[in-house]
Amino acid sequence: MRVLYARQAAIAKAISHPVRVAVLEFLKDGERCVCDIAEAVGSERSNLSKHLSVMVIAGVLESRKDGLKVMYRTKTPCVMRFLDCLKDCLREQAAEQQKMIKAIS
Repeated sequence: MRVLYARQAAIAKAISHPVRVAVLEFLKDGERCVCDIAEAVGSERSNLSKHLSVMVIAGVLESRKDGLKVMYRTKTPCVMRFLDCLKDCLREQAAEQQKMIKAIS
């Protein structure tokens, strides 16, 4: 069981950076080249390549060469459901904060 937990944690760690989350959100509509990803997430290609590498190693993304371009796509689309779950958590937190603000007003 510890190996399973360690691998789950490694995947969670691989997506636990704002740039990586932005990459995943950008790739939700399909495969894109690294140049488009860099522009969309506002990151330098050298920095972005490190982030992409981490996610490829963790099995979250996969890549392929298309001529001179490197194309990336999500390897496990279920990761998008996880990001949606995180958004739901944020919505719940925001709703609770609004209730608190109303209670003290």
